[in-house]
Amino acid sequence: MKITDSKATTGVRATRAVTPGKAPPGQAAPVAATKDSASIMGIPEAEFTPKVREAIMNLMQEVDKFRQELERATRRIDHLEKLVENDTLTRLLNRRGFVREMTRIKGFVDRYETPAALVFFDLNNFKPVNDRFGHAAGDQVLQRVADVLTENTRNSDVVGRLGGDEFGVILVNNRADAATQKAQKLAEAIGALRFQSDGEEYGVSASHGIYMFGPGDDPAMALAKADEAMYASKRQRIKS
Repeated sequence: MKITDSKATTGVRATRAVTPGKAPPGQAAPVAATKDSASIMGIPEAEFTPKVREAIMNLMQEVDKFRQELERATRRIDHLEKLVENDTLTRLLNRRGFVREMTRIKGFVDRYETPAALVFFDLNNFKPVNDRFGHAAGDQVLQRVADVLTENTRNSDVVGRLGGDEFGVILVNNRADAATQKAQKLAEAIGALRFQSDGEEYGVSASHGIYMFGPGDDPAMALAKADEAMYASKRQRIKS
């Protein structure tokens, strides 16, 4: 439909209808009435036949359907990502998720020179628990150790199960002396845990190693250094 007003704006456009025989002040009366004209979404009103309206409604329904499917897919992806990066037994981050968080924290260490420490824990006497009392007892030990580490660290810290009976903790904004004291307290809390099976009491202890992050450190190298420090502590414990 042609718009005769040269000053009409884009989008929804219309010219005012004039009643026959009546004209605006200062203008001659038009020969015939001017009909309302409009365009919606670029489609002239005259072309809005029932079929066109039905097609537009169907299109809008399809768009809404695709939007809902996209939202469901996004939620599903988020759920799968959590499964990929979380340990199903302890609900902690697994090694993959832990390394991802360590990489993120390393960015703050490098950029803002924020002190942070990586603590590597390895349980002592865990295999005898599995061998003597069964894997269900061993799972309970791992879950309780995970709870101790989580309950005794801050929300800004990171706790993960690195595999088997190995755990990692990243202490953010902790210098070497504070990190050393905190790691020792966590090890003592693990050692204080007591379990019972068939009327017999047992427990585990934890050896640990600490590595202070430095600028440009590679996460894999930091884990290896903390693991090395942990084994040095374990060897010292065996000798003593």
